[in-house]
Amino acid sequence: MIKQAVLIYVGAYASGDQEGISVYEMDMTTGELTFSSLAGGVANPSFLALHPSGRFLYAVNELGQPGSAVSAFAVDAETGALTFLNKQDAHGTAACYISVNDAGTHAYISNYSSGTAAVYPIQADGSLDAASDVVQHAGSGPNAGRQKGPHAHSINLAPDNRFAFVADLGIDKLMIYDLTDPGTFQPHPPAEIAPGSGPRHFTFHPNGQYAYLINEMGNTIIAFAYDADAGALTELQTVPTLPADFAGDNTTADIHVAPSGKFLYGSNRGHNSIVVYALDAATGQLTYVAHTSTEGQTPRNFAIDPTGTFLLVANQDSDNIVVFRIDATTGQLTATGHAVTLSKPVCVKFGVGE
Repeated sequence: MIKQAVLIYVGAYASGDQEGISVYEMDMTTGELTFSSLAGGVANPSFLALHPSGRFLYAVNELGQPGSAVSAFAVDAETGALTFLNKQDAHGTAACYISVNDAGTHAYISNYSSGTAAVYPIQADGSLDAASDVVQHAGSGPNAGRQKGPHAHSINLAPDNRFAFVADLGIDKLMIYDLTDPGTFQPHPPAEIAPGSGPRHFTFHPNGQYAYLINEMGNTIIAFAYDADAGALTELQTVPTLPADFAGDNTTADIHVAPSGKFLYGSNRGHNSIVVYALDAATGQLTYVAHTSTEGQTPRNFAIDPTGTFLLVANQDSDNIVVFRIDATTGQLTATGHAVTLSKPVCVKFGVGE
C-alpha cells in the first residue's frame, strides 16, 4: 500500500544562520508539499544522502578550505525532523556529493574544487568517524577556463557496492575504485570520456546492466553497458540533452532513471528543462521523448519518488521546487500545479522506506 504522505528533504545554498535542510511532507495523491521542519544553522548543505535504515541523514557542507565538511543528523521516526550529531572535515574544498553504501557502514563524498574523494565509517549511533581514506585526482582537460585541474563532481556506488564511480569534470574521466574493503579506495582502471565533456552525475539502470553519465559541459548523456564482475563500462550511445535548435548557454546538472527502468531524465540549466528519454531495458539504448520546462530557473538536482509517480525539481535561481506527475506509459511530465518557495534549493531527497 502506498502511504498517503511521504517525507522530502531539501538541501540549499545558505549561510550558517539561514535556511539549512528543510523537511516537507508530500501528498502522494496530489503531489502537494507541506512544510514540516527546518534544520537551521547548516551551512551550504548542497547534497544529501539518507542512511538505508532511514534513521540518519548526511549532508556535505559545500564551503572553501577550511570549512568544507560532511555532517550527520538523526532522523525523528515520526516527524522526520533532524537533530545534528557531528561533522567531519571534507579533506578538500567545495564538497558537492555524498553517497551511503547499502550496508549503512560507510559514507563517500566528492570535493569539486580540490578533486578529492573521501570515505567515512558510520558509527552505530549514526555519527561519522574520521575519514578512513582520501584520494587525490590529478590531470586537466582541454577547457582552460574550467578544466585546469581535477574536479570530482559526484560519487556513486555500483548496485552491489563493490565499486565506486567518481565523475571528474576537470579531467574527463569516470574514476573507478574497488571497494572490496569498503573503507579504502583501491585503484581500478577508469573510464575515459570525450575531451571537454565535463562528466558530472552518474546513475545505474535498476537491472544493473547499464549505466548513464550526464556531461555538464558537453550537454550529452552517455549510455554504457556495465560488467559487474570486472567493474568495467563499455560505451553504447551518446545523445544530446538539448533540442537541435537551441543556441543559448547551457550546462547540465542531474540524471535519474525511473524506478520502472523505462525512462531516463536529465536536467538542463540555461534551457531550464528536463529532457526525457525512453529506455530499452534489453539494450540500454535511449530514444528521445520530450523536453519539459522546469517552470523555474537553473534546475539543479531533481528526484523521482520511489513509486515513479512524481518528479520534483529544485530550481536554484528562481527559489522554488516544482512538482511534476510522470505518465507511466509515455514518461512525459505534467506540472501538478504544486510548488513551494525557498531560497536556492539544490538537492531533493525522498525519505527512506516511503
